Amino acid sequence: MERLDESRPFIPVGIAVLTVSDTRSLDDDKSGRTLADRIAEAGHRLVHRSIVTDDIEKIRAVVTGWCSEPTVDVVITTGGTGFTGRDVTPEALEPLFEKRMDGFSEVFHRISYDKIGTSTIQSRATGGLISQTFVFVLPGSPGACRDAWDGILKGQLDYRHMPCNFVEIMPRLDEHLRRGGIVV
Repeated sequence: MERLDESRPFIPVGIAVLTVSDTRSLDDDKSGRTLADRIAEAGHRLVHRSIVTDDIEKIRAVVTGWCSEPTVDVVITTGGTGFTGRDVTPEALEPLFEKRMDGFSEVFHRISYDKIGTSTIQSRATGGLISQTFVFVLPGSPGACRDAWDGILKGQLDYRHMPCNFVEIMPRLDEHLRRGGIVV
């Protein structure tokens, strides 16, 4: 069962938040603010927070740029996961995933189902790795952001979370680059 091992130290990670929207600004971006507040409350570092329009190339440019920065361990996007013509965040990012995180989507939908029932099927929340950086693609509602953070990400981004968490495997994400103990 899940638990916190208080004998382990809390290790803050660097997190970037991208809101994907044609209509929001930083002033009225409730979902991005919800995530930023929770990140700060948990003790992590908010490295970047930005908004980009629903455009595949713009989304990719921001996310891949952040994933190349050594201070960014995690990217969380919010918005663009529905089925309208402008909802393109999964199309922008899933082809870039080196590894998909199918379990993230499944657990997110389970949590969401308990709150909004079958309406959860209207979200294409997803997750994966891009350049050894965890990327989570969330719906654009503050409620969905709360559910994903409180129900999944807060625990998985806490080194004390047991039986396992993402923080403890972060140094090993680039194992495929190592040859004979030398980084290539």
